[in-house]
Amino acid sequence: MSQATFGDDELFGEAANEMREDVETSLADAWAALPDADDVWEADADNVLGVLNGLNSALNAGDAEDHLRDAKKWFTMGQRADAFDDADDLEAEIADLEDAIADISDAEEQVGELTTTIPALRGTLEDAGPDTEADDEADATDEDGDEAEA
Repeated sequence: MSQATFGDDELFGEAANEMREDVETSLADAWAALPDADDVWEADADNVLGVLNGLNSALNAGDAEDHLRDAKKWFTMGQRADAFDDADDLEAEIADLEDAIADISDAEEQVGELTTTIPALRGTLEDAGPDTEADDEADATDEDGDEAEA
């Protein structure tokens, strides 16, 4: 059996190319894992709470954070090994992806807060106003009138 000989530079170059491909693949997977813009923009609900719950579900970065972590791990390793001839494009894309994930996370947090605030606000508004005997009597008359018509 003959043994192929490879120079260290050739092997290093091949490894550097594979590392760059791994970073690019992880970045592509991360972008693909982000929520679809239409899912965030469009709503199908009967009330505000339904819209907020739907939006909260849509605002999930999902596996994008894991893919970003993989991309950063291989990118950092490649940079420290000085394996990339030009890594500015990868670095810029990583930063853009980090910003997008941070924006999604911030929006998810704000929507989550509204999801708990809106029902409480509704209850407050329903209970707001003076509670008088006249209101109670009007309610009783309406109830009696509705029953008489039935």
